[in-house]
Amino acid sequence: MLSAAIGRYPHTAALLDGAVTMPGLRLECAEVPVISRAFAPMVREGRYAISEMAIATWLQAREHDKGLVLLPWALAARFQDSAMLCRADTPLTPGALAGKRVGVRAYSQTTGMWLRGILAGQGVAASDIAWTTFEDAHVAEYRDPPWATRAAPGSDMQAMLEAGALDAAIFGADTPKSDALRRVFADDAAGDFRRVYGFMPVNHLLVARADAADAAADVLGLMAAAEAQAPSGLPRGRAALMPSLCFAAHFCVQQGLISRMPSFEEIWAGLPAAVA
Repeated sequence: MLSAAIGRYPHTAALLDGAVTMPGLRLECAEVPVISRAFAPMVREGRYAISEMAIATWLQAREHDKGLVLLPWALAARFQDSAMLCRADTPLTPGALAGKRVGVRAYSQTTGMWLRGILAGQGVAASDIAWTTFEDAHVAEYRDPPWATRAAPGSDMQAMLEAGALDAAIFGADTPKSDALRRVFADDAAGDFRRVYGFMPVNHLLVARADAADAAADVLGLMAAAEAQAPSGLPRGRAALMPSLCFAAHFCVQQGLISRMPSFEEIWAGLPAAVA
């Protein structure tokens, strides 16, 4: 039996509900209603044998030798533009964010990483913005850069945005629905990303503790069986994941989240050779 923390999606439901099985392998999946809450325990304690993990968190964990082996399986991906909101009564645009106050749950949050990379491509560097963060990175060794400050304990990001204490904020998957707020990016920004970069950004991947990496092929077999019941269209395999991994690593270096780009061999270190 291997302990696991995997979020509930249509393409994982059959696995979590026990509808797919494999002789000789059992995943004991923890109840984690908000899957991002599993990332810090996985990085800091190795709490699970198998875990979902945000791509930026894994890149930081790899740099700090946390002993987590990346498996070539995406669990969540989306275009990020709809996650950044501003007040509905302001004319704010992405190009006007330099010098503005922008909130994000954590500076290392993957959605924030992708959006800062997009902004850098439009001439707005991460250091041009006054970032406000609300919690630490999942990787304890990481410290926010000097252009980020921590909100007062108990602060609410949406309330700060609506009150004018922030000019914009990045919400991730929990983006609120409010008539007082609107998207900063234009409605066709997702299409722009696909035209420029050629892929949909991956947010969450699957990782294994080093002592469980030998089970990677069987774990992915279970994931594939669950996927067959609710196809997601997400990238599978080393080659298919490299665009997201390469751009994410580039953006992480650019933003000070990691110190250097890992090589192909470093990204897939520890993964059994039979797993493509």
